[in-house]
Amino acid sequence: MSKIYVLHENNEWTDHLINRLEELQLPYEDWLLDNGKVDLTSLPPNGVFYNRMSASSHTRGNRFAPELTSAVLSWLEQNERTVINGSRALQLELSKVLQYLELEKFGIKTPRTVAAVGKNELLKAAESFEGKKFITKHNRAGKGLGVKLFHSVEALQQYVEGKEFEEPVDGVTLIQEYIESPESFITRCEFVGGKFLYAVRVDTSEGFELCPADACSIEDQLGEEELEPFQVREGFDHPVLENYERVLAANDIKIAGIEFIQDKNGEIYTYDINTNTNYNSDAEAKSGKFGMLEVAKYLGEELKKVRGAVLQES
Repeated sequence: MSKIYVLHENNEWTDHLINRLEELQLPYEDWLLDNGKVDLTSLPPNGVFYNRMSASSHTRGNRFAPELTSAVLSWLEQNERTVINGSRALQLELSKVLQYLELEKFGIKTPRTVAAVGKNELLKAAESFEGKKFITKHNRAGKGLGVKLFHSVEALQQYVEGKEFEEPVDGVTLIQEYIESPESFITRCEFVGGKFLYAVRVDTSEGFELCPADACSIEDQLGEEELEPFQVREGFDHPVLENYERVLAANDIKIAGIEFIQDKNGEIYTYDINTNTNYNSDAEAKSGKFGMLEVAKYLGEELKKVRGAVLQES
């Protein structure tokens, strides 16, 4: 019998989806791709294959999980299986350079960014930002890990030449203009089936680690004061959403979170496409909107299509 296959490397980020699949009584199989093999001459089973591979897998000891997933996705696509967030989605997940170029192609403004390999080149790149605040980030990252704010090239040089410097897993460091939000928050727009679901406001006053998953909760850091770092923006609507949907459609991405920040003039700068999107349970409980439930429903509808096609062939 055809079923839903969930491809991933981190159980903590997948448990909520599995719970929803079980709630809807949808057949599924958990494909953990932290390591493994694929016989390229074999035929994959029929079903719906949902790729949830993360760019930050290397921070959990799964350095080559994306490479294995790339092989599996290519194998599935070669055999014309139904893949949700396939090879192109994985390419964008693993490269912010590709994300920014794709966003700009569709007229979506991104922060000025320079990609550099090598410490000397990194410092040279920073010189063009002199007199302005700028941030560094890894080209292949996740959760905001490795993002640091600098006020001068000298400060960056101390970091680069010091023991705290974090070498990117792919060797590519980005220097990016710092967009300052007067209210210290960013907005993350969630999409399921390629269509806008809801937007969540994420408080950035505590730093740059913006992962909305419950496994990334910073509750222990908040003290006794009850803060809400994640809040669904009820009724959010903006012309940029149409362009986001166009980007997703052009890259065959069905499920994603896209993040933007607004400067003091209200100008929107988009800086992240996350094809392994997660959802914050506290924010969702207060709004009554549930991302993983919608994902499970969408996968269920795709499974119906696959089963219908199989019946027609037989």
